[in-house]
Amino acid sequence: MNKKSTIIILVILLLSFIVSFYFYPQMPLKMAAHWNTKGQVDGYMSKFWGTFFMPFILVGLTLLFVFIPMIDPLKENIEKFRGYYDGFIIIFLIFMLSLHLLVILWNVGIQISPNVFLPIGIGLLFFYMGILCENSKKNWLIGIRTPWTLSSDKVWDKTHKIGGKLFKIAGIIAFIGIFSRSHTMFFILIPAMLAAAYSIVYSYFEYRKETIE
Repeated sequence: MNKKSTIIILVILLLSFIVSFYFYPQMPLKMAAHWNTKGQVDGYMSKFWGTFFMPFILVGLTLLFVFIPMIDPLKENIEKFRGYYDGFIIIFLIFMLSLHLLVILWNVGIQISPNVFLPIGIGLLFFYMGILCENSKKNWLIGIRTPWTLSSDKVWDKTHKIGGKLFKIAGIIAFIGIFSRSHTMFFILIPAMLAAAYSIVYSYFEYRKETIE
C-alpha cells in the first residue's frame, strides 16, 4: 500500500473515533442501530456499543484488508492491480464511515432514511467492484474465485471482464432503489446475486470450452 492510500485510510479511522467521542455525550442510553427493509428501526444497542462499534469494526476490517495480500500465495499478482485494490479499501471504509454517521445523526434527531443512503452507497461499491474485477489478476483471495478461474489465467480474465461489467450494471440498478423505498433491498440484492451467479456459471462453461479445445 502506498503512502497516500495509507494516510487516507488512517484519516478515515481517526475520523470515525473523533465522531464517536464528540457525539457520545449526546447519545441516548438505548440507540437505534438497525432498520428493516422499509427503513423502520427494528434493533437497538447500548450507548457505548452503538457509538463505538463501527470504529472498532473499521479497524478490524482495515487490518484484514492489509493482511490479505500478505498471505496470498499469488501476492505478486495482487501487486499488479494493487492501486485498484487500495481504492476499493478506501471506498469501502468511506461507505462504512458514512453508515456510522447515519446512525449517529439518527440518534440525535437528524433522521436520514437508510433506504435513501444504501442504494447510493452500495451502488457505488458495486460499480467500483466491477472496476476492480476488470483489472484483477489471478489470486486466491480477491475476485471471482471458482475452481475454473483458479485453474486458468484465460478463464480468470474472461470471467472477470464479464463479471466486472455485470457488477457495474448491478451498481447502476441499485441506484434505482432510491425511487422505490419499499423495495430498496430488491434493487440492491437481486442484481448483485444474479451477477455473481452468472459469473460462476460462465467460468465453468469457459473452462469446459478451453479444455475441449
